[in-house]
Amino acid sequence: MNAALVISEIGDDDVAAVVDLWTRAGLTRPWNDPQADIAFARASAEATILVGRETAGGPIVASVMVGHDGHRGTVYYVSVDPDRQGAGLGRAIMAAAEDWLKARGVWKLNLMVRTDNAAVAEFYRSLGYTLEERLNFARWIDPSKKPSA
Repeated sequence: MNAALVISEIGDDDVAAVVDLWTRAGLTRPWNDPQADIAFARASAEATILVGRETAGGPIVASVMVGHDGHRGTVYYVSVDPDRQGAGLGRAIMAAAEDWLKARGVWKLNLMVRTDNAAVAEFYRSLGYTLEERLNFARWIDPSKKPSA
């Protein structure tokens, strides 16, 4: 099923609802402050957070943080209200993220999925995403932010 969503960029009045959605969808981690992540994305000309509602003015049922480096796009916090999963909302919010990138001339989208999250990996495969074998290196350049083991 492919659901239609009313898509907009996040507004000031949407922040608490988006943080709640991300929390209920299991996307938050102790080392990432969702409010700080939202503020950071909103302060950048190369990023935004898109929210989806089933009706204009209705509750937020899907969201995505999307941005680019001028070459490739990336998505984070792709979320659907847990009570609405399976209704095509994930497909709709991902299509909105892709459209946002295309409108800016970005031709490729990369995303990361934790290796133990088979359901999410299958969701992206169903959208036509393919696994590209890469080594993903990381370094905590601010060690105070690194989570405890």
